[in-house]
Amino acid sequence: MYSCAVPVATIWTSPESVRELDEAGVANPLSMNRWIAAMTLEERFELCKEKRVQSQLIYGEPVLVESIQNGWASIIAVWQRTKKDDRGYPGWVPLAQLKELQPLNDSEGVVRVGVPKCQLWHLDRTPAQLVVPYNTILPMIKKEENWIIVATPDGDHLIRQQDVCVASSVHHFKKCSLSLAAERAMEFLDLPYFWGGMSSYGYDCSGLTYNMFKACGQFISRDASDQATEGEGIPMDDPNVWKRGDLLFFADEQSGNVDHVGFYYGEGQMIHATSTKKGAVELCVLSETSYAKRLCAVRRYSEEAGIL
Repeated sequence: MYSCAVPVATIWTSPESVRELDEAGVANPLSMNRWIAAMTLEERFELCKEKRVQSQLIYGEPVLVESIQNGWASIIAVWQRTKKDDRGYPGWVPLAQLKELQPLNDSEGVVRVGVPKCQLWHLDRTPAQLVVPYNTILPMIKKEENWIIVATPDGDHLIRQQDVCVASSVHHFKKCSLSLAAERAMEFLDLPYFWGGMSSYGYDCSGLTYNMFKACGQFISRDASDQATEGEGIPMDDPNVWKRGDLLFFADEQSGNVDHVGFYYGEGQMIHATSTKKGAVELCVLSETSYAKRLCAVRRYSEEAGIL
């Protein structure tokens, strides 16, 4: 097994999917800010329209490497459930953005980052050149005053206790009410839309729902089309029974395939990562959007629904 060794590693459809302007996105060290800033909105959307990107990994996320070719790894993202492969999400990642997982004998659990961006520190309490995104999960070595020593792909580092929550394993983070998942999405209003985005540098629609559920102690499927088959069906013609945290799904008018998802926020409102207009996470009145006529399902997850 390997793990993601940069704050965010993009999972590409193939090594040939990378454009010249994507150089900053396949490097190590990596700067998501520089990569996103260098692209126009249309160039960001081309990642979707031209099917270049599949998903993303975040720092420390484990992957199965199936093969290595010319500096690229064919991988399975084992934490990202999908119908594409029973083992996890498939794709290609630059080998330079991965490191082999080392065995740990002294882990006392795991931490999950609960702030949008989190500074890591050297053991002498000077800042490392590592800022990791929301929901990064790392093994915990030891608590130390207001700090926690964590194992990372770059060796042991410190992280502030106030920036994380702690559990005995990745399966045992406290499960929160799913209304809180929609509430947490509000922390990312105006965050740029990014196709395949799975980090607090930019989410796509199902990346937002996946990660807000993850922040509530649940793992759901990665893609909207898979998310739409899970949970409990709620009548979509009676908004009075919808609850904050329900997922709203929308179908392409021509194919009928699910192509979008957002959180119901209450009072007829939806929070979602949209590729339309400004291309960002937004709160909107559903009836005032073009999505309203494409609503095809409303699903409600129980607090025990997410299984890794």
